[in-house]
Amino acid sequence: MEFLQRLGLSMKVICFDRAILAYRKLARSFHPDVNKKPDAEQKFKEISNAYEVLSDDEKRSLYDKYGEAGLKGAGMDMGDFSNPFDLFESLFEGMGGMVFGVEKEIEITRLESCGTCDGSGAKPGTKPSKCSTCGGQGQVVSSARTPLGVFQQVMTCSSCGGTGETFSPCNTCSGDGRVRRTKRISLKVPAGVDSGSRLRVRSEGNAGRRGGSPGDLFVIIEVMPDPVLKRDDTNILYTCKVSYIDAILGTTIKVPTVDGMVDLKIPAGTQPSTTLVMAKKGVPVLSKRNMRGDQLVRVQVEIPKRLSSEEKKLIEELADLSKGKTATSRR
Repeated sequence: MEFLQRLGLSMKVICFDRAILAYRKLARSFHPDVNKKPDAEQKFKEISNAYEVLSDDEKRSLYDKYGEAGLKGAGMDMGDFSNPFDLFESLFEGMGGMVFGVEKEIEITRLESCGTCDGSGAKPGTKPSKCSTCGGQGQVVSSARTPLGVFQQVMTCSSCGGTGETFSPCNTCSGDGRVRRTKRISLKVPAGVDSGSRLRVRSEGNAGRRGGSPGDLFVIIEVMPDPVLKRDDTNILYTCKVSYIDAILGTTIKVPTVDGMVDLKIPAGTQPSTTLVMAKKGVPVLSKRNMRGDQLVRVQVEIPKRLSSEEKKLIEELADLSKGKTATSRR
């Protein structure tokens, strides 16, 4: 239940939309750029890790069946399903940049190969020796007698961590072979991405142990809401207000779009809550050039609560004229 609890979800079976909503809410609260508390960064990483598992069908299936043991492959010969050196970060950006794509420079903190020991973890000038605990095998075997017989269990050697060698640790990295450093990465965000999208930057994650291959950097996109325009998949939603006179006679107004202010024709006789379509003024379709959604404009007709005596007189005359036309048409 731990990954569910990290996102504030208590149900064992949840829908993907709920996981996204929970992640967005918590990510905003604990993002290190917003929350300056000492534990905010660690909490944010835990939230991102939980989202990574629950939003991936394969990882979610393993988690549902076996819990975190399934994710680690404990007791199962299923192999690694992800690189343990992958790094996860989040990018918060406004709608404009995400609609047409943007190139951003982000700062990440990752584990890089130690320059003092060249990533070996050993103190310079020393050589590793065979582990005396496992005899260089990297594994130890324990036996247990039960009523059903003797069972043997193979475990990773705790003395050498499975390498089969022991050494004097490097003073810089304390034997890990890696040190934590900050780096700025240039990230190209393609047009049309939405909240929850994940961008992969190969080999920019944490360095592997003992000179192993580095992991990848995964950046989870979080699009900040626009105060005026609302996104619905590839469409943009907007509500405009027009007077009842303009709705009757028709007019042309300027409306905001992701391309800037654009003229929109309000046809004569437009009814309240009519939706007008501005073709190809929406969001570009991801990975499909020259394809865009539409902007859907809902027309809200404003009816005045108070009228001047002259306005009231004119409307009454219009009403009488309308009644006259109706009576004539019925004859």
